[in-house]
Amino acid sequence: MDASTARSARSLPPRSRFSDSEKLEGTGSWEEIEWMKHEPLARTLSHGMSEFLLEAEEVIVEGYGVVLVNTDEAGTLLVTNYRLLFVSEKTRDMISLGTIPLTTVEKFNKIATKPSSASRQSDKSASRKLLQVFGKDMRIIVFAFRAKTKQRHAVFDALLRWSRPLRLWDLYTFTCGASKYSGTNPKVRLLDEYFRLLGISSTFHASDDMIKEGSFTFSNGRWRISGVNSNYGLCATYPFALMFPKFFTDDEVCQASTFRSSRRLPVISWCHLATGAVLARSSQPLVGLVMNMRSNTDEKLVAALCGQLLDSQEGQRKLYIVDARPRKNALANGAFGGGSESASNYLQSEVVFLGINNIHVMRDSMVRLREYLDTHGTTSSDGTSSFLRQGGWSWGGGNVSGMSASVSTLGDTGWLTHVHCVLAGSSWIAARIAKESASVLVHCTDGWDRTTQLVSLSSLLLDPYYRTFKGFQALVEKDWLAFGHPFSERMGLPTFSGSGDLPFELIRQPSAG
Repeated sequence: MDASTARSARSLPPRSRFSDSEKLEGTGSWEEIEWMKHEPLARTLSHGMSEFLLEAEEVIVEGYGVVLVNTDEAGTLLVTNYRLLFVSEKTRDMISLGTIPLTTVEKFNKIATKPSSASRQSDKSASRKLLQVFGKDMRIIVFAFRAKTKQRHAVFDALLRWSRPLRLWDLYTFTCGASKYSGTNPKVRLLDEYFRLLGISSTFHASDDMIKEGSFTFSNGRWRISGVNSNYGLCATYPFALMFPKFFTDDEVCQASTFRSSRRLPVISWCHLATGAVLARSSQPLVGLVMNMRSNTDEKLVAALCGQLLDSQEGQRKLYIVDARPRKNALANGAFGGGSESASNYLQSEVVFLGINNIHVMRDSMVRLREYLDTHGTTSSDGTSSFLRQGGWSWGGGNVSGMSASVSTLGDTGWLTHVHCVLAGSSWIAARIAKESASVLVHCTDGWDRTTQLVSLSSLLLDPYYRTFKGFQALVEKDWLAFGHPFSERMGLPTFSGSGDLPFELIRQPSAG
């Protein structure tokens, strides 16, 4: 479909237009705008804006003569049902730095600053009306609006409404013609992935009828697919179908689930057909403050994950219980009923702590990383490039001491340490399975943040299928979507639609499998 043809008839809605007194001819920089006379324009800048809009993208608010402070460039700022869109008045091109999807906006706020003493004496009292936008992609974007207009207020209100919609269906992704694209039921795709892991994909193919009839509980010699969670009654954040050791019954599954946080009991995420080793995931055990609570069925389930070593007289394979948290954090969770396993209670096991911090520490680290990038990036939120700020011809100030200081500041964010911990932990897990034929059970506190990262990255290292386009899709759908990573909470999106006639599968959050 020719996008330009589809958009040619689209016009901007009347509610998005400001009165002539609020429009401003585009200029080259903020300083020019600050001191220009406030006069109505003879023409509007909305003419031709439709060429920048995507299918089903609608303009909510327009701002004229807005300056992108990062680049000191004036233009038109549009708030649409999909993004903030900034178009340069000088080049008539969309400026990528000033254009950001609304779901990528983390937060935004108004700022008012006074001109410097070097500004014109006649207008010293005039303040700069700024809008600061923080992106989840590390950007800090600042827009400047002319005083004595309501443009900033209108843009701010539009962002409040459209960057945090009340209903799921208000997101642009559900209004951009998604009905034109057909796809299989995500439950069908999850079952097909389970069939592949069990080595029975050449014999069985999942279907909607199979799911409706509940006739998907197949098995091989060691593992089976269970429908015990088909109505999400066992665990609301787990998928409808789960994989367990073959001889561990559904009654035992229900008993074991009570010993894990949010009933997220140990389940198989990936299995090695040749060696019998498995990669399993769960949440923390509910061992309590003095670490003395036990569950026979939980211990039996974890022991069953090991199984016998194939073609070997060495007996039971080794099991590594990988707790993603720092040891002190795991022990501290005991005060709230959680905690970590004792190796003495689990057959052939060894408990390993990876020392990956929680979501709160990660967020603080990301804030510091964003500030670092804003300081040392090519375009910063104060309109000064790092080249000018550092006073040199290369990154870090053009000298060894300046570069050392920059590297030190990056290290102080802690971000590289966190990334290293996750990558090193995933590599270690994959090595235990590949080199020792050991089974590994991974968990953190809830089992949906750090656990998901470790399990998916380990699977990516272990299974070449996941390094294909189709396989990577299956991996994300299984370990991130179906196993309940809280995307809505982490991304600040609506949790449910608010419409009573929508499929239950969409309303149920955060799991989508």
